[in-house]
Amino acid sequence: MWETVLDCLVDTLKVFPFLFLIYVLIELLEHRTTLTQNKKILQGELAPLIGSATGIIPQCGFSVMAAKLYDRGFIRTGTLLAVFIATSDEALIIMLAELSHAGMIMPLICAKLVIAVFVGYFANFILRRERLAEIGMTADIRSQSLCHEHDGKSDLTIYLVSPLLHSLKIALYLFFVNVVFGCIIEAAGADAINAAIIGGGPFVQPLITALLGMIPNCASSTILTTAYLNNGILFGSFVGGLCCNAGLGLVVLLKNTKKIKRNLMIIAVLYVVAVVSGIVINAVMQVI
Repeated sequence: MWETVLDCLVDTLKVFPFLFLIYVLIELLEHRTTLTQNKKILQGELAPLIGSATGIIPQCGFSVMAAKLYDRGFIRTGTLLAVFIATSDEALIIMLAELSHAGMIMPLICAKLVIAVFVGYFANFILRRERLAEIGMTADIRSQSLCHEHDGKSDLTIYLVSPLLHSLKIALYLFFVNVVFGCIIEAAGADAINAAIIGGGPFVQPLITALLGMIPNCASSTILTTAYLNNGILFGSFVGGLCCNAGLGLVVLLKNTKKIKRNLMIIAVLYVVAVVSGIVINAVMQVI
């Protein structure tokens, strides 16, 4: 158990710099009108593409950043989905460590990029009337409604101390959730989980791997990757599982209980996309 707790602590420490960075960014976006050009990056037409490319980087911290930006209304739903789908947590690192399996990395990246970009743009098109926070106007609104909150506070407090405190609170929350899921996985046993996955066929495996991928712990991506490298699951099942592997980004999203219905809907869409993608890829691979 203590090994699990230590692993969860290390995972949380890895994410902490991203949490701090995103809270600093949020403060800047909300109070500095000179940063309005960021609207083109966060809310522009290239946002899902940029989000997908960012998500590919093997670090779940980017999904955490996307979740916080989405919660503040700075990015669209499609952009959030693109980041979540593209994220693969530890999978790419494990595959890179196994030189004999390095050739499998590009097909995985290409598959996830195509799915992420398509879903991102499709969702943004469907939700094209989605209301977002006007980054350029936010500073003026916030300066009027929160003037008393920042009275007498220096820039150091607003842009450094406050983000640091927020980051620490979220980090503790993530650590607790990570420990809970880590202990559950340890109790169930990786071998038992692998056996349950392998037992399914090309149309059942994605249903199981997608559920496993949703577990906000790096153990889920490790189990999926190990099973695939050992020929335990099909490529489509592997892709489907990793399409749900947004890691701690899902935890951050669910922390906002005021919008729980919206957040659960996003998770449901993520699961359906992962399962359908996995089944389709498995079917195509069988034909080929």
